[in-house]
Amino acid sequence: MPRNISYQLVIEVSQPVRCVIGRLGEVEFPAGRYLYTGSAKRGLEARIARHTRPKQALHWHIDYLLSARGIRVVEVLRSRQGECALNRAVSGRILALGFGASDCRAGCGAHLKYLG
Repeated sequence: MPRNISYQLVIEVSQPVRCVIGRLGEVEFPAGRYLYTGSAKRGLEARIARHTRPKQALHWHIDYLLSARGIRVVEVLRSRQGECALNRAVSGRILALGFGASDCRAGCGAHLKYLG
């Protein structure tokens, strides 16, 4: 049986926040729900645990957002579907072009979507 290779974080932004997201620069995030899609070839559960811990080194785009005040992960979904296919199946608005998609070859635009 194939193992889970992708995950999605349902993120709640309680109030508008502006933060610097690595090389993407300063981004404004309105209050609401977001969906971030990621993957891990190995250690999926460790990656998810890292994203849901309160303090972490800022390595990936998602780390910058999750370290901001008033941001919390409210649900984690796991999937056997590939990261880009899973991301493309979600409707939503891209607010930060390139967010979480530095290595994307499928033209997703971003792997963080604003759901409203």
